Amino acid sequence: MHVSILAFREGLSSTVIGPLEIFRNAGVVWNALLGQATQPVFDVSTVSRDGKPVRFDGGITIIPDKSVTQVRKTDLVIIPAVGLDTDRLLSENRHIIRWLQRQADKGTVIAGACSGVAFMAEAGLLEQREATTHWALAESFRERYPNVDWHPERFITESDNIFCGGGVYAALDLSLHLVERFAGYEVSRQCGRALLIDAPRVSQAGYGTTLVHRQHNDEKIQQAQDYMQDYYNAQFTMDELAQRMGMSTRNFLRRFKQATNDSPLTYLHKLRTSHAKRLLETDFKSVQEICFEVGYEDVPFFRRIFKRYAGVSPREYRQRFGAR
Repeated sequence: MHVSILAFREGLSSTVIGPLEIFRNAGVVWNALLGQATQPVFDVSTVSRDGKPVRFDGGITIIPDKSVTQVRKTDLVIIPAVGLDTDRLLSENRHIIRWLQRQADKGTVIAGACSGVAFMAEAGLLEQREATTHWALAESFRERYPNVDWHPERFITESDNIFCGGGVYAALDLSLHLVERFAGYEVSRQCGRALLIDAPRVSQAGYGTTLVHRQHNDEKIQQAQDYMQDYYNAQFTMDELAQRMGMSTRNFLRRFKQATNDSPLTYLHKLRTSHAKRLLETDFKSVQEICFEVGYEDVPFFRRIFKRYAGVSPREYRQRFGAR
């Protein structure tokens, strides 16, 4: 199976080198460590738009194996993280977007990580599909590509021949997932063990700040958001909040959803989860105390809400991110 890993100047080199090492070593390094015959599963090439050396962010330079025009046939294309200036990179690489469209039409598997999924979205490959990206890019991508079903809480999404990975180092999770998908669980497990990489992670929700949408021009809804930010742990109904804003409940709910992409109640849950995260990271209060402090009265309900928006339970979150 042939794998083409794209490389873009000023991108993040780890999202090229990491997948390169995983695919090249699938069926190889584990066997070598055990003194067995190696059985390479993938034939891997690095590819750039013109075949010339690519200088990445931080000064690392990679000499690609070929240009995209020299790729006669490939089974899997990996798109790395391209940094934050996606508008410029998309503009500079329009022919790669067209190339991705042609590859997809041939049935080639396309996979992207972090900001690299913008190339897939721009090529129309994510329309009406589930997709993920880095949690901090999700809102801007959701606005730019509204027909994509974004799930930034996930590390990996899969839809037919289209795969997406979350943040930068989710490129490793995505690569191992693809090794398992095309070479089987045992090869993926052995490759991960040999390279000391954990099994692919499911959720990135615990790694980021719970983002709440504020980039809109509805002043009344901004006032409501300010009130909820200040009194997130108070007890109030959405009817009461609408009345405070001088609006009918129906109109308030409609305008809030239109401005933020969330219902007011979902927005409140996200605010409370964000504050609960900070307490779990920095404080030694019990989960029950934190539950009450952020505005919930029912601990099991708090645990369910926290897991919905953080991806893990409060206890697991504290074990992973809390002060030692």
